[in-house]
Formats: sequence, structure tokens, C-alpha cells
Amino acid sequence: MPVTSVSQVGYSDVYNSTGATAARKATKTLGATDFMKLLATQFQQQDPMKPMEDTAFIAQMAQFTSLEQSQGMAQEMARLRADQQLLMGNSYLGRNVTVEDEAGKPVTGLVTAVNNTDAGLTISIGDKEYPLASVRRIEPVVTLNSTNNVTTETLPPAA
Repeated sequence: MPVTSVSQVGYSDVYNSTGATAARKATKTLGATDFMKLLATQFQQQDPMKPMEDTAFIAQMAQFTSLEQSQGMAQEMARLRADQQLLMGNSYLGRNVTVEDEAGKPVTGLVTAVNNTDAGLTISIGDKEYPLASVRRIEPVVTLNSTNNVTTETLPPAA
């Protein structure tokens, strides 16, 4: 089967500060439309005396279907992970937590808010925000009751 040239195969050069090529980076993924175009081109370019076997065609379709299902499952897993992190962040509300700041020092305080940003989930302690991954310790809130005895407030589990 003759090979025809394909322009823009989906990669671009990434240059470092010296102008030299540092790496190649994928800029586009193949989708269903791209697969069908490739398949049509393959049928147009095949030797009429030696056509592609039907088993090879079926195998290619099965591989493409499997790839589509894997991509769908990866997207669903990413959504599930984001939902799970949001639930975990919600359980920190009203709790005393110890986080590690940018300098690696521990900061302890009451979590007053959970924020979903482009960079990921953050929790608010005082007037600063910290990534959820920086949490090192979680403690219940300690309060004084009317007789000045220290009690530990038990919060209901997050819904």
C-alpha cells in the first residue's frame, strides 16, 4: 500500500530558552472522525488485487472502540476523583487542621471555607488558602462549656 504524506500529524516542537528543540508535545488527539478519514484513505490506497482482509478491518474497529471506551472511563474517573476531593474538603469545614505552607512550616487553624479553583481544591484558614494536599493533621474543635470544662465538640459526619 503506498503511503501518502500527512500534514500536521498532531505534534509541535517545544523550544527551550536557547532556541533548541527540547521536546515534542502532542497537540491533538485522534477522534472518531479522524479514524474514519484514515480508514477511507486506507481503502482508497489499497491494492485492488490484495484488498484488506475483513478480519483486519474488524480488529481495527475493535481497537478503536476499546480506545474510545478507555477515554470515556478516564473522564469518568477524573470526575469521580474531583467529587471525592470535594466531599473530603467538605468534611474539613469547622475543624482545626494543620497544613504545611509554601515554606514547609506548619500552620494550624479553623477551616472556614472550601474553594474549588482552577488549580484544585483549597481550604481557607484565616485569610489564606492552602491546597487540600497540604493538610497534615485534622482535629475536632475544642470548646469551653458553661462550667469552663474543656469538651470536644463532635461534628456530624459530612453528608
